[in-house]
Amino acid sequence: MKKFYTYILYSKKLSKFYIGSTRIDPMARLERHLLEYYGASKFTAQADDWILFFEIECFEYSQALKIEKHIKRMKSKKYIHNLVKYPEISIKLLEKYTADC
Repeated sequence: MKKFYTYILYSKKLSKFYIGSTRIDPMARLERHLLEYYGASKFTAQADDWILFFEIECFEYSQALKIEKHIKRMKSKKYIHNLVKYPEISIKLLEKYTADC
């Protein structure tokens, strides 16, 4: 069974988050970012200290994309921290965007 993810990286150096979705394991995706696999001009190439801050496993890739967009629309570091602090938020996101898939 194929897995899909929405993931969040954090760079202490930049004090910034990067939100994305992927069809591969988030740790493998993190390695690609660290190795500048996506190009030296990409946002994640600005730092070399990215860590995997958060991940949520999704049922469909379209669901992962919708959750990614939802988190980006929030434009809030506090919301991102709350995703980790309150796991029920992830459950609600999965439920909300399951019906749309």
